[in-house]
Amino acid sequence: MSNQATVSDIFRRALEIRQQNQNISYKDIKSRLVSEYSGKPFPSPSKLTIPEYDNVAPEEDWTAGLPVVLRGIQTEDWNEVAHGIIICLEQVENYPKQSGREDDPNKEWRDRNKGIAEAEAKNLSKWMPEELMAMAQKSVGKK
Repeated sequence: MSNQATVSDIFRRALEIRQQNQNISYKDIKSRLVSEYSGKPFPSPSKLTIPEYDNVAPEEDWTAGLPVVLRGIQTEDWNEVAHGIIICLEQVENYPKQSGREDDPNKEWRDRNKGIAEAEAKNLSKWMPEELMAMAQKSVGKK
């Protein structure tokens, strides 16, 4: 088995560096990654992925740095690889703070159903036969 790190390994290392020092800058994390991985084999582009963070941010955000990582692998430039990892790290850390997510404990939860409840009820009563509507209401009542 080789000592070739995967992109996921490098991302987890960036998270580990952050956990060790919450006040460290992204620039310093990047520098540490570059110094730790320089001279080592580059990750395989066939495993260009990081752990999933769908519960934290949309996929297009937490994977935003992967094209930069790929470019770094292709050009064999650890600065580019680390830069792409930092983009992903920034998204994972900052998206919840900036998005106003519903599960953010500092935000008051908003009821998405509130704005559509009347239209939904009107459409259901119009298109759903009374027998089906009664069955649906009955099954909801059992839960």
